[in-house]
Amino acid sequence: MAVVEELLRAEEGGAISFGNHRLAQKAKLEDFKHNGDLLKVKTYKTMTKLERNGEFVYESVPGTSVTDFRETEDGISFKVEGDEDAQLIVGLQDETEYEVFINDESIGKMSTNVGGKLNLSVELAGAGEVSVRVVK
Repeated sequence: MAVVEELLRAEEGGAISFGNHRLAQKAKLEDFKHNGDLLKVKTYKTMTKLERNGEFVYESVPGTSVTDFRETEDGISFKVEGDEDAQLIVGLQDETEYEVFINDESIGKMSTNVGGKLNLSVELAGAGEVSVRVVK
């Protein structure tokens, strides 16, 4: 299982891993320095949330564990795991169209709202680790 015991960690190549969907009690880590930014994560079995410099980046309900999270100017990619199917919200560019891939299969194009948030559902129950890629 891909839980992140330290709640948030830097990976080789600039990626990060965060979240622990197995925690019964809410845990958080603030002021984690990564690539000149300050990251904050809150996580437990019912919710995982990541912020960068006080700005929204990622949220899941219920909680998830995220590995190899990478951001580029064209989008994001990561692997996600959880005990139940999850609703994910990711922060991207405002009012922009993206193509979403789950396990390298396109599920179609979606647009962010005025705040740059994109909502998607991911089937995680019994699936193990699922890869998500969102590209402009």
